[in-house]
Amino acid sequence: MNGSGSLLGAFAQRSLLRRMLRPVVAFATVVVAGVAGFSTVEGIGVVDALFWLLDPTSIELHFRTHDGPATLVKAYAIVVISGLVVAGLWIGETLLSAAFGGRIQEELRDMQLEGKIEALDDHVVICGYGTFGSTVASRLSESDRDVVVVEQQDEQYRRAIEDGVLAVNGDARREETLVDAGVKRADTVVGAIDDSNANIQISIAASQLAPTVTLVVRAGDQRDEALARRAGADEVVIPEVVSGEQVCSSL
Repeated sequence: MNGSGSLLGAFAQRSLLRRMLRPVVAFATVVVAGVAGFSTVEGIGVVDALFWLLDPTSIELHFRTHDGPATLVKAYAIVVISGLVVAGLWIGETLLSAAFGGRIQEELRDMQLEGKIEALDDHVVICGYGTFGSTVASRLSESDRDVVVVEQQDEQYRRAIEDGVLAVNGDARREETLVDAGVKRADTVVGAIDDSNANIQISIAASQLAPTVTLVVRAGDQRDEALARRAGADEVVIPEVVSGEQVCSSL
């Protein structure tokens, strides 16, 4: 990422912070309620009310030298402190759950991936990590080409990560997903999904975001090839035709 601001901005969007939001808000709400209640019932200042929350024994000391509804204040203090304990346990449970469930590691991994992708230029964006897409990614990586995979299926996305490939988890037909993959700085976009219509939609979205990018589209047959060409594809690959030609060559 460029600068700590961008790093924190990316991290703020992560699910871990969204999970932390509710218990933290609950804790803050109990604190505000405690301060407001003490101030209203006994007429003390905000600083003194906060001190009562931090050190409940100071309530007893206060009423040794002051008149007032001591029983009511003490009962209210028990309720507020119980709320703080519950909210604190909620925060701790969320953090522990994230740590032991691998969420923190996932967040850090995703941030590292985003940083590496953002630093790339003239790379190849491969949309889809099935047999065709993974083969293309592997061959390009062997040739020292920078590759970013876009994959919507969680299982195939994890497989790309395990293979050491930079990857974005999302729908490649969506412009924001392509932007996350750095399409505006890419040299080539490959529509490698086993769905000609999806690949054509990807090529249209990519050409709108990056008019000069080279578009390679996987198509199912000759009719799909014509549609892909009209959509702006620079090269159309029909795997069945390619494999047939390779068989003929070997024979």
